[in-house]
Amino acid sequence: MTTLRMDHVSVVVDDLEAAIAFFVELGLEEEGRAPVEGPSVDRVNALEGVRVDIAMMRTPDGSGRLEVTQFHSPAAVRAEPENALGNTLGLRSIMFAVDDIEDVVARLRAHGADLVGELAQYEDSYRLCYVRGPAGIIVALAEQLG
Repeated sequence: MTTLRMDHVSVVVDDLEAAIAFFVELGLEEEGRAPVEGPSVDRVNALEGVRVDIAMMRTPDGSGRLEVTQFHSPAAVRAEPENALGNTLGLRSIMFAVDDIEDVVARLRAHGADLVGELAQYEDSYRLCYVRGPAGIIVALAEQLG
């Protein structure tokens, strides 16, 4: 048996509404929201009393999905260090292809995003940057040139 596809990436945030607004500004579309809880959720998460709200977001072309989750119970735990850099072990970033990187960065700044480093050009191929988004996650942006 082989993997059929990657279904989605999940991000835990402390403010679901702000995170949804951030990703909508980035161009994702909200598919739906739901509260999630119960014994099977507890078992999957190895936690007791899980109660969360989730929002499923999708890219405009439908090829990618992002689950944004806010824990109500038990309380979410912050990763250390809080604003981990790109060389920290584990999942570090989610990359999105955009058509106007400067415009996207400006719009995301209105939602609290900050550049991690600089907006840079890689050879004659891409303009790239990292921004820190909801709950400190790193969102990578890439604008293909030519």
